[in-house]
Amino acid sequence: MYQPEIYATALTFMLVSMISWGSWANTMKLCPRYRFQLFYWDYVAGLLLGALLWGLTLGSAGSAGAPFVASLRGIHAHELWMAALGGVIFNVANLLLVAAIEVAGLAVAFPVGIGLALVIGAIGNYVITPAGNPLLLFSGIALVVVAIVLDAMACSLREKGRKRAGGKGILLSLLSGVLMGCFYPFVAKAMSSPATPGPYAVAFYFVLGVAVCAVPANYLLMCKPVDGQPAVDFSGYFSAPRQWHLMGIIGGVIWCTGAIFNFVASGTHFVGPAVSYSLGQGATMVSAAWGVFVWREFASTSSHIKKLLVFMFLFFLLGLSAIAAAPLLAAH
Repeated sequence: MYQPEIYATALTFMLVSMISWGSWANTMKLCPRYRFQLFYWDYVAGLLLGALLWGLTLGSAGSAGAPFVASLRGIHAHELWMAALGGVIFNVANLLLVAAIEVAGLAVAFPVGIGLALVIGAIGNYVITPAGNPLLLFSGIALVVVAIVLDAMACSLREKGRKRAGGKGILLSLLSGVLMGCFYPFVAKAMSSPATPGPYAVAFYFVLGVAVCAVPANYLLMCKPVDGQPAVDFSGYFSAPRQWHLMGIIGGVIWCTGAIFNFVASGTHFVGPAVSYSLGQGATMVSAAWGVFVWREFASTSSHIKKLLVFMFLFFLLGLSAIAAAPLLAAH
């Protein structure tokens, strides 16, 4: 399998992860009348496709370990269940995140939900595998927390006349963030054993966990939607335009690309899961940029709200820069 050997390559992998994780939800925005529960079935299919594509290409190249298929066969039960459990937790978190996007928009759901996940996940991952300069890492996380608060303030002001929708969107984002911050330590644990199967095999079993969990969880959300809409009928899936199904699959492939690149970077001895996960969650800033500049979710707001957004982006950039520098100035 392929594994980066220098920090510049690992940093590129983490940046690809950040962009992928922050951009996949645009595929859902491109299907404006497609209920997110129906979109999610195609998204899960895209995750499985992405895990296979990267496993059979990068996961079967290089000489850093066993190739993808051999890793799938040789994985121990403990690592398999850790990866799958991480997928189950992620799936519930992601369903809540997608619902939050539906209710409150990209510029709100991602900064609040994924920003909170960054804090929880970074601390959990650092406890499991301490790597990188802790002062830079946690200073960067603190700056990101400031950015989250600024975004929540901007959201609160924007939703002043629509308090119910804004409050529900923030609540869904917070619940998603708590769970999203808990899935990565299980993935890190699966990759930290002496007989690790490698990130590509772990990613595949992680995605299998997502797919298995999606069947009951997403079906429940079809029957009992959390966005205040009527129950979702499966007939809408089969009558949806072909391009909507394609968008869902592309969205899953994009997210899976981000996950695999992040897992691969975290497996290097000079990065570690805390830094890789934290930098990957710069997706928050990427998605907020999509929401603000492309989808114009704050276009009709006051200049005060727009100033808050400017400072939000500034603090995110400062925080992510500190996190990216943490491996270069690791304490010895």
